[in-house]
Amino acid sequence: MSGPLWMDKVSPGPISDEGNSARLGRPGLAGEPAQGSGSPPLDTHLFHDINRLAQQTAWAHGFASAFAVWIGLLLLGAIAFFAYLRARSGLTGGGPRQVAATLWTPLAAAIAFELNQPLSHAINRPRPYQSLSGVEVLIHRAMDPGLPSDHATVAGAVLVGCFLARDRLAGVLATVVALLLAFDRVYVGAHYPGDVLAGLGFGAVVTLIGSIVAVPLLERLVAAVSRSPFGFLVAPGSSRRRIPSRLGSAAVRPLRTPEEDASRATEAGPAARPRLLSSTGAVRLIEGHPLSPRPPGGSDGANAGVEGS
Repeated sequence: MSGPLWMDKVSPGPISDEGNSARLGRPGLAGEPAQGSGSPPLDTHLFHDINRLAQQTAWAHGFASAFAVWIGLLLLGAIAFFAYLRARSGLTGGGPRQVAATLWTPLAAAIAFELNQPLSHAINRPRPYQSLSGVEVLIHRAMDPGLPSDHATVAGAVLVGCFLARDRLAGVLATVVALLLAFDRVYVGAHYPGDVLAGLGFGAVVTLIGSIVAVPLLERLVAAVSRSPFGFLVAPGSSRRRIPSRLGSAAVRPLRTPEEDASRATEAGPAARPRLLSSTGAVRLIEGHPLSPRPPGGSDGANAGVEGS
């Protein structure tokens, strides 16, 4: 390397004067486009304003740098997992389709990221510090093209995936984090505003188009897993479900014999005897049915003794 890191890939010119002007925050010098930068005037102007804000807010550089590199992505991953847990527990309406949408979200983010690599190299737009001089850069200077932004692409995919899962809470949280991350990537000097907007849009489009095929397939997978010993992964207690009996609750309730009724009535006292006689009479009618099992011997004598008393 022929010079300091902050001079890497900066266009030739009066670097020292422009660098001093950038540190002093004087407009008009810092971030002037170098020859052949090819950036739209509005995009460059917006980058000037945000980068000048970064120069004047040194107290935020530490957190902004960490958020732009890994905190923002970590939060988006946590929100995607949060949406999955809510869909699995039924808090968002439940159903295999909502769970399938939450499973599609991280897959869509990974696919969009991979598709973005050849796209950005095909567009081959340089980053701000490669085409502008006197730029305040707070993170490591990547040399790959910046349009669309990788971070913003992942953010757009997670954002749309949460709304596909019909989780409004997770969708709102993902929207806030995605917009903050997009702004922060410009704040730290890594991208033009157009780079992050294109990334958000590209990630959203990949997620929406892919969901047409992916979500129904994942829905079938979720339904199959719910009937397996691993059903707890897609629905709480799904592997322990039982098919209800068509005969109703009477098919599983044990029937009391007249002797049991007489014994309970004796323990309860005289107040329960009218109910005993009614119950005994009903049992006696059932006993007359040819399909009804007869109670053990001596039941008639026991009933007669109760009635005589």
